[in-house]
Amino acid sequence: MALDTIRFYVRKGLLSPGRNGKGGANPYQVFGPQDVTAARMIRLQQSLGYSLREIAALGAEYRAGEHSPARTAAVLRAQMAKLEERRSELESALDFLGRKLAWVEEGQPKDAPSWENFIC
Repeated sequence: MALDTIRFYVRKGLLSPGRNGKGGANPYQVFGPQDVTAARMIRLQQSLGYSLREIAALGAEYRAGEHSPARTAAVLRAQMAKLEERRSELESALDFLGRKLAWVEEGQPKDAPSWENFIC
């Protein structure tokens, strides 16, 4: 994971590393195994389509003990619905690109595929 990514997560409050006395006015940040796990979880959640704001809110709920199995299931269902909608948009975009590619490769024999029908 890039150093800039880790710094960004710290600035956003997604990671809270400890500090030691070394480093003078800017003490070194100390990342433990739980921070590594948290950083990996953040990356996973991002890859699943969660925004950093959503990740922060879910993390706060979890740390506060407010994340029951029912709440977890509701969050997962909501994210699945968002991803299903996104899949539909991506399929529409891929269909348009496929038609456009075929049109180009066929030498543009007729009107180009209409992009208005494929707006996501």
